[in-house]
Amino acid sequence: MTDRPEQDPDRTGLDAVGDVGRRVAARREFLGLSREELALRTHSAPGYIEYVETRPGVHGMSFMLRLADALGTSVGELTGATVDLPPGVGRAAYHPDLVEIGEEECWKLLGSHGVGRVVTADDAGPAVFPVNYLTLDGEIAYRTSPDSGPARAAGHETAFEVDHIDDAFSRGWSVLVVGEARSVTDPASVERFEAAGGSSMAWAGGRRDRWIAVAPRRVTGRRIVVHDR
Repeated sequence: MTDRPEQDPDRTGLDAVGDVGRRVAARREFLGLSREELALRTHSAPGYIEYVETRPGVHGMSFMLRLADALGTSVGELTGATVDLPPGVGRAAYHPDLVEIGEEECWKLLGSHGVGRVVTADDAGPAVFPVNYLTLDGEIAYRTSPDSGPARAAGHETAFEVDHIDDAFSRGWSVLVVGEARSVTDPASVERFEAAGGSSMAWAGGRRDRWIAVAPRRVTGRRIVVHDR
């Protein structure tokens, strides 16, 4: 194996233009794999994995299938073909089980930051908003605008949910955090969240200078386990 692009006869014309590479790198890092480990799984060279992740290129379908299998996903997911589809459009697997997961594992799944959903309610009724969040000192925190929907959670008990769906293998997990939400106004606390918030910048952009923190009263989770493929 060399670190030059493979010249498969069944080339698909899948032009990375950075998109495939970013998706491959994000999925690999999510699984905790090094480029060397992914290379072993795909029977390729680490240099080629680096090429895929960092350079635009065209990749053969045989390699893309090996890559998707090694990453536990699908070619469609890696190429962005499913980006406008709701998660969970795949078929249910044979012999699945829905199992409860413990609080320690829930916090591991939440990680240091990500995208979750916060529940609010007002005179117009209940609403759910996706937000970029971070975890710090046993709390969930997100940055929003003072007059936005997510800001309405402050001063109330709320539910905060994070999940991940693996369409390729019909698996997934969800974590639910229930607790009191508060608006963070103490300067020292604001500074602490700001210092930790570099990875949780709001994808939607705009000025968002109000921190909301949720102190968990209950943390629960569930996972779909598939016993055969």
